Amino acid sequence: MSPVAAAFVLLGSFVSLLSGIGMLRFRTPYARFHAAGKASPIAFLLVAVGASLETGWAGRAEFLVVAVALVLTLPVAVHLLFRAVHRTEPVPIGRDDLATDTGMDHD
Repeated sequence: MSPVAAAFVLLGSFVSLLSGIGMLRFRTPYARFHAAGKASPIAFLLVAVGASLETGWAGRAEFLVVAVALVLTLPVAVHLLFRAVHRTEPVPIGRDDLATDTGMDHD
């Protein structure tokens, strides 16, 4: 594997790890969906770029089709998850998770 491809794969893996930590760390479902919905497609795209550098043209075309499908469908899927949670479970969103952990509470 070339160093550039390995760097993209490692960077995508790191972003994915951060997304997982965010999902475990945040308290509200809204913050968890935000962590997963923003970081996971970026992580996939970085890994896909790294992997496509090592594959031939057919592999690159497949990664491109999957990346386009992911970018087009993920915002709708995350929106529907947000909507389902909002309709089924009232969640207090008055406090910021990060602000309470750092002592910068605005209440």
